Amino acid sequence: MRRDLIQEEKISNIKTTFELELKKKLSLITVNAPLYVPTDSGLNDNLNGIEKAVTFHLSGTEYQIVHSLAKWKRWYLGELHALIGEGILTNMIAIRADEKISPIHSNLVDQWDWEKVISKQERTIETLIHYGVNIFNALKKTEEQTALTPSLPDTLKIIHSEDLLQLYPTSSPKERENKITKKYGAVFLIGIGGELSNGEPHDFRAPDYDDWTTLDKTGKPGLNADLLVWDTTRNLALEISSMGIRVDEDTLKKQLIQLKLEERFTLPFHKKLLNGELPYTIGGGIGQSRVTMFLNKQKNIKHVQAIY
Repeated sequence: MRRDLIQEEKISNIKTTFELELKKKLSLITVNAPLYVPTDSGLNDNLNGIEKAVTFHLSGTEYQIVHSLAKWKRWYLGELHALIGEGILTNMIAIRADEKISPIHSNLVDQWDWEKVISKQERTIETLIHYGVNIFNALKKTEEQTALTPSLPDTLKIIHSEDLLQLYPTSSPKERENKITKKYGAVFLIGIGGELSNGEPHDFRAPDYDDWTTLDKTGKPGLNADLLVWDTTRNLALEISSMGIRVDEDTLKKQLIQLKLEERFTLPFHKKLLNGELPYTIGGGIGQSRVTMFLNKQKNIKHVQAIY
């Protein structure tokens, strides 16, 4: 599809509208975000643990282009001495050099990255769902204002990945996501990273930001989730956001040990967390290009990104 100024204006309008709605729904303020962090800080997102960050040197110090700001935001809220209920929003640009390119994946990652301070008592499924529903409502409000053909349902379907597995036991995780999202239009899928009853996680999550081991009242693991919408243009589920309540001291230890990554205990970020020097938070990333693709009915991410 040919890019023109009208398309560019639509992209800009969608981004501006959603950012305003998100800030309003979650009570956030905008802050600047880093493009790179020191390699030995422990702040970069290690993704699946095999992807190599783009690395370079400045004045004798090694730096990495960020994969995401999942840990940096929590650290920065600590630096700001943010109080419970206060939160930040950043416009993140990242490079993931090892990303497998597809119609919804690019080496360039652009996200609204948000983080908010909560109390230890608020580290619950109820808190997670509250914020997930508010993000969905911000997306729906944006769709009403910018999309020619709205397709989002009135309500968000909330389901745990274990219950989804029981619904479709012979399907792969992606097949399960497609089936449930096609049925309901928008799904908040809880429990990403923890082992399910089939001995496998629904999907992988790094061990040092989202809490994917804490059990809910019914014994299911995970205080994190993905927000999925049914993309009528591609006829597939589209992940719009990944989010979660962040690890506390105990879950950080548990998850690092479970993945045999104890060497991270010595990194500055992890030491601060273990010493109780960081606030308890909830946060996540929302794909700017994916939101734009979804609302502007585009089949390929290259139609909404500034890629040469």
